[in-house]
Amino acid sequence: MKKLIIAVILILSSNVYATNGYWSHGYGAKSKSMAGACVAMAFGAMCAASNPAALVRVGNRIDYGLALFAPTRGFTANDDASPIGPPNGPASVPANQYESGNDFFLIPHFAYNRLLDENISIGIAVGGNGGMNTEYDSAVFQNFGNPMFPSSMASSPTGIDLIQMFIGVTYSRKINEKHSFGITPIFAIQSVEVKGLQPFKSFSLYPDKVTNNDHDFSYGGGLRFGWFGQITDRISLGASYQTKLKMTKFEEYKGLFAEEGSFDAPVNYDLGFAVKITPELIFAFDYQRIKYGDVKAISNPADLVFMPGQTLLGTDNGLGFGWEDMDIFKFGLQWKYSKDFTFRAGYSHANNPFPSTQALFNTLSPAVIKTHYTFGFSTPLAEHTELNVSFTYAPNEKVGGTNRNTGPQTGFVEMSQFDFVVGIGMDF
Repeated sequence: MKKLIIAVILILSSNVYATNGYWSHGYGAKSKSMAGACVAMAFGAMCAASNPAALVRVGNRIDYGLALFAPTRGFTANDDASPIGPPNGPASVPANQYESGNDFFLIPHFAYNRLLDENISIGIAVGGNGGMNTEYDSAVFQNFGNPMFPSSMASSPTGIDLIQMFIGVTYSRKINEKHSFGITPIFAIQSVEVKGLQPFKSFSLYPDKVTNNDHDFSYGGGLRFGWFGQITDRISLGASYQTKLKMTKFEEYKGLFAEEGSFDAPVNYDLGFAVKITPELIFAFDYQRIKYGDVKAISNPADLVFMPGQTLLGTDNGLGFGWEDMDIFKFGLQWKYSKDFTFRAGYSHANNPFPSTQALFNTLSPAVIKTHYTFGFSTPLAEHTELNVSFTYAPNEKVGGTNRNTGPQTGFVEMSQFDFVVGIGMDF
């Protein structure tokens, strides 16, 4: 049954692993081609993921497609560790360059919207997030174990696989010709599997619930609210807010994550505008904030010192990933070149989700992407049917530093991404 659930999540989760932290930079080909700057745009059923208020202006529509996502992520442990080593000195990660496997993902997306009358629409969209996905073909933390206790020795591979899927049903309504609002109740399901952390079991509140317990599942939900304003013929404004998605705890990893396995999805909100510079050219800007700092499993410090007799995993103040709130600035252009082609381009930039002092345990989730460059186009295939294509390049980013548990040893985590999406949009 678990394998079936995993398969369903992988099939239905759209845009999984594209990351601002572990949040997607956009949803659907049109949004992604503008770097996600679409909270004040109304051009597809996937707009519900950014602003549910836009759907009543989209009309009757279906959007679906497939993304080829190719992330490259890994880390380097330098050969400058303490020569003393345990038990009289700090442990270290074996000096090497480590590259995660699982470099290619095929990910579908789907959304549907229907007008009930000229002022009300109902829609459904399926989306997802990820980015905490690594698999290193080695025992990364082998030097942290004690050979006298075989159960404390790290196994291979080492990594984490976190998947989140969201299903939202949107109610969108026009207040008048200029303003509309929307609300989306969200059902969420997430799965996690962690491997290779055996040396840290002795520091856990629940030693048998730290690592290598197969996939575990968590369920919950929340709400997204949105407002859309067509202020003038040339200017539109948008805003949306998603509550924290309250999730059940990961029982099989309650000895690893803070608050005994709690892993809620963070509050996030978007503010933006779109300006029609000419009848053919639109400029859009979004500001997004993702409040990772409100989720202890993500934000608790990752540089707590492991000392004998301490309980540092699974507790309220236990080890996390040291992530902070993210601020993302998104810029997009849409140019209607002709009746047959509409081109889009975008750029986004964000702060790093964690500082260099938190890099050691973020070898499991090196989500250090700060910048996205995007491009795409739409072209009609038939009456009421269009082809939408987007391409995203996120250049390699590095975060380096030291950790109190590894003494003078230095190193860095890094990540780069490519994303190619082909979608079909149909009006009816």
